[in-house]
Formats: sequence, C-alpha cells, structure tokens
Amino acid sequence: MNDFLSTRQADFEGTVDFFRRDIASLRTGRANPAVLDNIQVEAYGVMNALNAVANISVSDARSISIAPWDKTVSKAIEKAIIEADLGLGVMNEGDKVRLTVPALTEENRRETVKKLNEKMEKARINIRQKREDVKNMIEKAMTNKEISEDDRFRAMKELDDYVAKKNDELKELRDRKEKDVMEI
Repeated sequence: MNDFLSTRQADFEGTVDFFRRDIASLRTGRANPAVLDNIQVEAYGVMNALNAVANISVSDARSISIAPWDKTVSKAIEKAIIEADLGLGVMNEGDKVRLTVPALTEENRRETVKKLNEKMEKARINIRQKREDVKNMIEKAMTNKEISEDDRFRAMKELDDYVAKKNDELKELRDRKEKDVMEI
C-alpha cells in the first residue's frame, strides 16, 4: 500500500464502520437491541444513553426487555422510546419496560430499504470525498517532484482498487441488511 493511501486508510475504515453501526439501528422484523442505540434518556437531570441507565435484552423474536438499574428511571425510559417514534409497542411494567416489535408491512419494508439506500449513498459520498483527498495528495506530490509520473499512476491505480473494494464492502453490508428487512 502506498504512503498516501496508508495515511488515510483509517478514514476509509471509519466510514465503513460508521455505516455498519448506522444500519444496525434500522428496524427489521425481528427484535434487535441496536434499534435503541441512539435513544437518549433524561436521568438524574442529564441526558444519558439508554444502555448507560438500563440493561437491554432480547426476550424473544418479537420483544425487547429493558431493565433500568434504578427503577425511578423507567418512566423516563418509556417517554424517550415513545418520543423516538421507532414504531415499537411500549409497555411499562414498573420494574422494567417491555417493547414489542410489530411485524413489518410490505410498505414499511420498502420504506426501510429506501432509508438503507440513502444511508449507503451518504457513505459512498464520504468514501468519494476521502478518495479525492488522497488523489489531491498524490497530485501535489507529483507537482512538487516528490514522486515520478509512473509512481503517480501506480498510486492512483492502487487508490481506485482500494476505493472499489470499500464500495463493494458497503454494498455487501447493504445487501445483507436488505435481505434481513425483506425477510418475512
């Protein structure tokens, strides 16, 4: 791997990792605690991540159980989940909050796939921007006579191959998630 690409490799990896985490929060037909990752709960006068104030577990394929460590926070957890509008049924049982995951309708599935495609396009744009940054570094080195024209062509070819690999990785993640969403 050339020096230009290796200095920015972590940026490319970060984009793929962000996309992986981002699509994990999309709802499929099964219970998945990742849909709650972005929920913030007001507890003790400050906003906290839901998993910082409660234990989250999957009871079965259609329900998620949230057991707050402090029972006085259960009302705030219920409120935060309702406000997040995730399309989940919320039942406060006093000592825990139970979420039921309704089956996705065909329309919901298509809407989720649409969101998935939008998220993928944002990730691909981010990859293209990072590619452009590396390309500019290579061009600048060529202009400053730090590398030869042959080295420039080799570096550009390596960059394009790497970007194609990362785009394939994004597509594979998207395809797997789409399969999960469309599965009945």
